[in-house]
Formats: sequence, C-alpha cells, structure tokens
Amino acid sequence: MFRYGGRLMQVDVIIPVYQPDPSFLELIDKLEGQTHPVGRIILMNTEEKYFQRLVYGKRFLERYRNVSVCHLSKREFDHGDTRRRGVEKSDAPVFVMMTQDAMPADEHLIEGLLKALEQPDVAAAYARQLPREDCSETERFLRQFNYPEEPAVKSARDLPRLGIKTYFCSNVCCAYRREIYEKLGGFIRHGIFNEDMIYAAGAVGAGYRIAYAAQARVIHSHNYTCSQQFHRNFDLGVSQADHPEVFAQVPSEGEGIRSVRSAGAYLLGRKKYGELGKLCVQSASKYAGYLLGKHYRRLPGRLVRAFSQNKEYWDQEARREASAGVDAGEGCAGKQQEQGW
Repeated sequence: MFRYGGRLMQVDVIIPVYQPDPSFLELIDKLEGQTHPVGRIILMNTEEKYFQRLVYGKRFLERYRNVSVCHLSKREFDHGDTRRRGVEKSDAPVFVMMTQDAMPADEHLIEGLLKALEQPDVAAAYARQLPREDCSETERFLRQFNYPEEPAVKSARDLPRLGIKTYFCSNVCCAYRREIYEKLGGFIRHGIFNEDMIYAAGAVGAGYRIAYAAQARVIHSHNYTCSQQFHRNFDLGVSQADHPEVFAQVPSEGEGIRSVRSAGAYLLGRKKYGELGKLCVQSASKYAGYLLGKHYRRLPGRLVRAFSQNKEYWDQEARREASAGVDAGEGCAGKQQEQGW
C-alpha cells in the first residue's frame, strides 16, 4: 500500500467512454479488485444513449458507488479537453488515465503504477500493454517491441539515444502525479491525437522524467485494417504538424522504420510470408496517412475530413474559429449539477 501524508494514497481512474460493450463492466470489476484500492472511477461518456443501453436494468450507479458519469455529446469530445475535464473532477494526488478497451492483466496494476511514481521527479508512469488472444502475429511482435519486459525511466538526457521514444507515453493506461500535472498546465485543451506524448514532452522539457512501468500490465491490442491504419496515422501526422515545438526536433520516422524492419526480420525468420506481405501493405498505409497528415494544410478541406479518423475535430475547429470564448464545458457542468455530483 502506498501512502500520502501518512494516509493511504487516493488514486482515481478517469476513462473516456464511447459505445461501451459488456466487457466494460468487467473492466470496472477488475479496477474494483486492485490490491491498492481505487478511490473514484470517473467516466467521461460520449453520447448518453449508448451508455444507457449497456447499463439498462443493471442498477449501475447503485452497484458501483464510487463511479460517477459525466455525459457529453459527440461534438463536445476532444482528446485533450475531455481528459482535462475528467481530471478536474478528481482531487486525488495521483490519477490514472485509461481507455475503455484496456483490461487490467491482474490485481496489481495500480500498485505497479504507483511504485513507478515513487521518485518525486517522475511526472507520469505508463503501463505495459499485452496482446489479446486474437491478436495477429505482427501486432503481437509490435506490442513486445514497444512494451518490453524491462522497465525504464526516461529524461532529457536520453534524447540523443532514444529520440522520439523519450516522449513515448500512452493514455491507454498511465498514472500522473497531480502536483506536477498542475504545474505544467495539464493536457492540451484542443487536440486531435497524442495528448499523452505532448504532455510527456512538456514534462521532460521541464526537467521531469517519464517512467515505463513494465510491472503494471494491461491487455490491449488491435487488429486494424489498412484503412483504419491510414486514418489513424493521418491524425497522428496532424498532431505532429500542429505541435512542431515537440516533434520537429525529434522526428518519429526513424523509429517507425526501425519497428517495421524489426517486425519484418521477425516474420521472415519464422517464414511467415503471408504476415510479411500484410506488414508491407499496412506499413505503406500507415506511412501514407502519416505523411498526408503532416502536410494537411496543403490539402483541400474535404480531403482532410475524408482522411481523418476524428471527423468531429474539424467541426470543432470551425466552431472554435466562429465562436471564440464560448464555454465548451457548459453542457457537462449542467449534467453534473443535475445528477448531484
């Protein structure tokens, strides 16, 4: 057990939610069974109707007394701001950001994240991601490539050696020290993607460190199609183009090439020629999306929207320009007051 000011440290978990399936209830149950207890579970749910379909008749809020739900519309969701608003609902000295499709591998997840935060200059600690049972062999290798067995702590001194990997941090499951978070100003208010790495880059630039907590494990992987890879990497490229202060000095192309080469060698050595062909096609889709995203300002608006995974982001961009200064949090605040939180 970890303590703060002589008392058991409160750790809250914040999860953006959209169209949850029944496995989401298993996620809540696993969080409730951690060796270091979770204080509050704060759900930032997009579109109330989808959430109600899952919990209808299950007495959800009666069963999970420490869970609170804030409903927002799809047009309100933003990768950075939605998470900021979730953090504002917590007063815990440590909070954990998760995604709804990340499943704790065991009851030691929170304990492992806290252990990685023991050093006072560690701003954030992200968990190891293990592949699901239905994961493709290529994705299984890339999970191991990006999330190895050995823990690590990264600082500005590692930039010459690690490059962009110095800033690598994932809100799939990541614990944050609130005191540092508030000093740094939190997550970006408006972002299409990469709010976690942008925060980590700011923390490293301010002299803090980022921990990879290999002992804290979640099960999380995807078998994306080439089209999904393209759209996802387009948004990745957009985020890098919008934040040259982070990505211009440490471009990520080299790390991408290294991962593809390593995966290719792995598949070739095992004579997985079919998987090798898929890797080549998927890598081409990723790079095409990424490259177009990096240069999205040169593209017609209709193509930008067509290529993007997060199409609502571009609607928000237009509304922000048309109505600067409008309080985007008003709808959620109203819900909060209505439900008595």
